[in-house]
Amino acid sequence: MENTMYEFRKLGTEQKDIIKELFTDVFMAEPWNDDWSDNKQLDMYLFDLTGQNNSLTYGLFENGRLTGVAMGHIKHWYTGTEYYIEELCIRRTEQGKGIGTYFLNEIEKAIKEQGIVQIFLQTESNVPAYSFYRKNGFCELKGHVSFAKKL
Repeated sequence: MENTMYEFRKLGTEQKDIIKELFTDVFMAEPWNDDWSDNKQLDMYLFDLTGQNNSLTYGLFENGRLTGVAMGHIKHWYTGTEYYIEELCIRRTEQGKGIGTYFLNEIEKAIKEQGIVQIFLQTESNVPAYSFYRKNGFCELKGHVSFAKKL
């Protein structure tokens, strides 16, 4: 990371193509193996995350190339305003080099300046992201349960 030039900035729908390239590179591979072959569904999902009034998307560029992206929304909660991260990823070839931790630190600085008091996110306990978040100071919410119902 020493000689690499990083640029941290807010992103929006205008950057859909570079977000899409990074997102599919990461999440269509191990350990996620998500099937994002339906391009229309993917475009709608990315718009859901980047194109709403309360959307908040950050990108980390390495020598001009998008290397990390965090997509989510601002949520006004009784304990204060939160940044709810729906998706966060680092380019697969760059994982394990400290870039994700650097990116999270930049996100934290940026949202603190906006008066945001907490980050909320979800991940699976059997993937490397779980240890990554724990290592970066995130706490598992005991008693918090996620539900889903297939229709």
